[in-house]
Amino acid sequence: MRALRHGDRVRLVAPSSALAGAEKLQAGISCLEAWGLAVEQSFGLERRWGYLAGDDQARLKDFAGQASLWACARGGWGSARLLEQGWQPLDGWLLGFSDVTSLLWAQVAAGRPGAIHGPLVTTLAAEPAWSQERLRQLLFGEAVAPLEGQGWGGGVAEGPLLVANLTVATHLLGSRWCPPLQGAVLVLEDVGEAPYRIDRMLTHWRLSGALQQLAGLAFGSFSNCEQPEDDDRPGFCLEQVLRERSADLGIPLLADLPVGHGSVNAALPLGRWARLDGSRGRLALL
Repeated sequence: MRALRHGDRVRLVAPSSALAGAEKLQAGISCLEAWGLAVEQSFGLERRWGYLAGDDQARLKDFAGQASLWACARGGWGSARLLEQGWQPLDGWLLGFSDVTSLLWAQVAAGRPGAIHGPLVTTLAAEPAWSQERLRQLLFGEAVAPLEGQGWGGGVAEGPLLVANLTVATHLLGSRWCPPLQGAVLVLEDVGEAPYRIDRMLTHWRLSGALQQLAGLAFGSFSNCEQPEDDDRPGFCLEQVLRERSADLGIPLLADLPVGHGSVNAALPLGRWARLDGSRGRLALL
């Protein structure tokens, strides 16, 4: 994938939920323009169809034409519907996370480079400076530092990197838009899911044999995924679920990566070869 250069065109796309306002979007646009990129917007803020940013065909048309970077405005829900409508992998970088996992994984499943799990346009300005710079470095072909987390042991694994929202990726298992999992280093994150639902999804991955194919597994942020404090029913905390559902896989494990819906969403390129060190608690691109 060609690294971006000053003057390259960025096309803003809205494949998921409707936008709530212009302030965060404009702040993200300003970040991209500060990098010397030419930003064009393919949709109006007033465009909506129910809870979506326009009907399926309108959102699909956002991807018409040519661009060096396709930057998704926000997540929510809706990207998987575009796969059903014939969305095609892109000849350029594709940036997003959360619901955009559907398109990122479809890009990788088609054997195409350029998918980056990273900030949306509406979240980019809120990222700390080092995270914004990390994304710029990836897009412009510069080296990036390893990400640090909490090592859960298992040694070291190398393989092609996959990053995903757990809920969205779970609904791609068994479809032709799910990339090869054999030998992959997988990073999962999520938001707003109770521990029992995380348990249910990871159990589905285990029953399908998907987790058992991995070379290494890492967990990013799982924001608002603990059992509510006013819920006095017996249960497990999030960490107990993540540890119990992964401990017997016999692969390197890593937790607490700054990736996902937390205060930091450090960018990671899908398909790049990566090394996960479960002893040192580090994920590095090779």
